[in-house]
Amino acid sequence: MNTVSNPEYTSEAVCKRRSEVDPTEVFRIIKNLTTNVYDYLLNEEDARVCKDISEDACEEVPGNFFLIIFAQFFTKLGDALASSKVILPSLLVSLGAPTFWGGLLVPIRESGSLLPQLLIGGYVRQFGLRKWFFVLGCIVQGCCVALMAWVAWAFSGNPAAIGIVVLLIIFSLARGLCSVASKDVLGKTVPKTRRGRLNGLSGTGAGFITIIVACLLLLNINSTLTLYHLLGIAAIVWLIGACIFARIVEFPGATTGGGNALATAFENLSLLVDDTVFRKFVLARALMIGSGLSAPLLVVLVQTHSELILWQSLGGFLFISGLSSLSSAWVWGLMSDISSRRVMMIASVVCAILCFLASMLALKTSPDTDWLAMIVFFFLSVAHQGVRLGRKTYLVDIAQGNRRTDYVAVSNTLIGIILILIGFLGAIVAQLSLVLAFALFATMSMLAFRVALYLPEA
Repeated sequence: MNTVSNPEYTSEAVCKRRSEVDPTEVFRIIKNLTTNVYDYLLNEEDARVCKDISEDACEEVPGNFFLIIFAQFFTKLGDALASSKVILPSLLVSLGAPTFWGGLLVPIRESGSLLPQLLIGGYVRQFGLRKWFFVLGCIVQGCCVALMAWVAWAFSGNPAAIGIVVLLIIFSLARGLCSVASKDVLGKTVPKTRRGRLNGLSGTGAGFITIIVACLLLLNINSTLTLYHLLGIAAIVWLIGACIFARIVEFPGATTGGGNALATAFENLSLLVDDTVFRKFVLARALMIGSGLSAPLLVVLVQTHSELILWQSLGGFLFISGLSSLSSAWVWGLMSDISSRRVMMIASVVCAILCFLASMLALKTSPDTDWLAMIVFFFLSVAHQGVRLGRKTYLVDIAQGNRRTDYVAVSNTLIGIILILIGFLGAIVAQLSLVLAFALFATMSMLAFRVALYLPEA
């Protein structure tokens, strides 16, 4: 056949067909590829896996699964690049700010994002689509971090510290908004037995990023200019996370109960009286706080006697923390999909044992025991990953619809209050004796195991 004379094979015809490629066909290919990777990764064979979400949402699970993972990956990267435990304190030191301000960073960041969630949850309930609250929260966090970099560039000493702390308060409130919205969207778009693995993959990626940041610290890249760069990159990363989360296919959910936020907040407190399972969960979670508060005390224990400079020791601990997430988050996620209750029990027992060992190390501190403390810190970080993934998965699984938003808002607000009280108590005890502080957290972890033992399976 003479292809030259055939109009179907002319260069103009070929170019025309190429220009007429249907964009929907490209999206279909991408969707099929995403579905295949999802099926391979999660070994998807159970046709009844979507029994707790709608049929429409079930069709979008593979795409939403990876969109949530990537969004969480970028937000966790932003957290690492603007860490209130390492980066911001180092920035304040470089600016000549008093130590007092550095001591406020972690409590403000953690409690500020938890305390207002009871009010935030009542407002979010009024809207059928809640992914936009997460998007808004990410944008606000990115703007706050960018402004922190500007404040640090324009001011120094107390003025710079005050500006950064005020921005951190706004940052924490936006983080609380993201917390309420993300758990609700997760519950609406990803079915049970898949949520733990999603959180595990996200935690693994966060561990990898934390290791990279730690390597920068260990290389002694500690100029103020570099800290500016880290905050600037963190701001961009949060905006990327917002764009990715906006692509999630979310179907409208229930809006019953939405109304005056304050009235709804007080009404939701009745859950602690009426819902036995939720009350026990909040108590168990409150007792698990020791897994997070004990780790910084190990850092203090080592830095008191270590011959390393402060920057290197912080980098070493950050590296260990990232390594623990990288090596354990996926495993905890798999176990949480089988039984999140058992994960909470196992992690609590491990924390109790490690806190007891830490109290023994505190009895006789010397540079020779630094490596033992590092080992304890690693396994304590692993156990803390189990506590976080276990209780997150359990909370999402035991509730449906608006009740999930209520559970998240009430529990996080109460934990924010308890965190301040126990943190203050732990600080006083640690000032008197690190041995007693570790013993306190060991006791709390054993009591958490006791309470979780009587929780029903989710």
